[in-house]
Amino acid sequence: MGIFDFVKSVGKKLGIGSEDEAPSAQDLKKELDSYDLGTDKVHVEIEGDKAIVKGEVADQSIFEKAVIALGNTLGVSKVEAGELKVASADAAAPVFYTVKKGDNLWKIAEAQYGKGKGAKYPVIFEANKPMLKDPDLIYPGQVLRIPPLD
Repeated sequence: MGIFDFVKSVGKKLGIGSEDEAPSAQDLKKELDSYDLGTDKVHVEIEGDKAIVKGEVADQSIFEKAVIALGNTLGVSKVEAGELKVASADAAAPVFYTVKKGDNLWKIAEAQYGKGKGAKYPVIFEANKPMLKDPDLIYPGQVLRIPPLD
């Protein structure tokens, strides 16, 4: 589905390298698998500061979570997912949002879903679990997936 951009200087630090260098492919794969998303058929490679993911996932939500889990890692500026296939047929274009200073999930829900829909922020929080552990702990530069409202 293409290449997704992230902020290289923000995110979770993996490994022992400097903040300017991307983590190893092995560290990224281990981090991805730690979320227990169903990414056992996913292979991760590193080219500079770009993570390349290949393989197959069961559905669109796992695809999107895998992309943001890798992209929200310190040292990763792009995730190339053109060779990451979705097994189910519901593969729609993902919607991502980059958190800005002063944002909270309520404001993001209002901006993405429309005025008066801030109370829908739990939908965004749930869509970003297990990477998000608390709806109050988001940071500028972090990329979140925005699921459609039912």
